[in-house]
Amino acid sequence: MAQAWLALGANLGDPTAQVNEALARLDALPEVTLTARSPLLVTKAWGKTEQPDFVNMAAGIETTLSPEALMAVCLGIEAAMGRLRLERWGPRVIDIDIIAYERLVRDEAFLTLPHPYAHERDFVLEPLRLIAPQVAHWLVERRR
Repeated sequence: MAQAWLALGANLGDPTAQVNEALARLDALPEVTLTARSPLLVTKAWGKTEQPDFVNMAAGIETTLSPEALMAVCLGIEAAMGRLRLERWGPRVIDIDIIAYERLVRDEAFLTLPHPYAHERDFVLEPLRLIAPQVAHWLVERRR
């Protein structure tokens, strides 16, 4: 099984319930086992700042899915929960990002690993440090 770390966030509707629902949907998959979850954190919006605060968290999983298959599953859950991609860094019902998958490094059209902005986003690093400090450290150090 491969180990991966995810960031989940929402700022529309009931963000706490939506983040918890997305995580439950992931954990219900036979190919995914939840191994760690951070507390929920309320953070200011990043990028486009004139929007409601976000509820964010990090999760650790073990999976038999390839990185691409895991990304497809995450996008499918987002779509099933009503995520519409109307504007970059805009408000959202749910967002599920793969922050790291093992220590794979790749830059492809469908998936970049590790997440290209994770190292500069406190709303990703702060919850990740609570469940996988070594991964958060690796993300920051590899960008120096």
